[in-house]
Amino acid sequence: MAQLVTSTEGKTDCQHWDTDGWGGYERVLPPEAQHHIGKHHTQRLERTNGILRQQTGRWHRQQNKFSKEWEQTKVTTRLVMGYFNWMWEHSRFGNTATQRAGLALESWSWHGFATFPTLL
Repeated sequence: MAQLVTSTEGKTDCQHWDTDGWGGYERVLPPEAQHHIGKHHTQRLERTNGILRQQTGRWHRQQNKFSKEWEQTKVTTRLVMGYFNWMWEHSRFGNTATQRAGLALESWSWHGFATFPTLL
């Protein structure tokens, strides 16, 4: 855990840490960090990780699908996360994650996603 905190220094100004109740976090987090404890804070992140593991075989080293090229892994991750954030409509809510966050007015199509100008 200390290595995680150290490796994020200077890379982000985020001071919010959402964790479970393990005592090790409080020993290494800086005093100015806001530490939120509880499953309700980590559930969305864990779901996102689950989606990535299910949809991308590149994370499974024992399979033929494992990508040895880091650039290919980054592209695949962006595609999967882009799909689930911008195109996939939740069955209960009837909209996308970006619509719920107020970042989009409607769900995107594959064409809109693929042709949207971005910085690489």
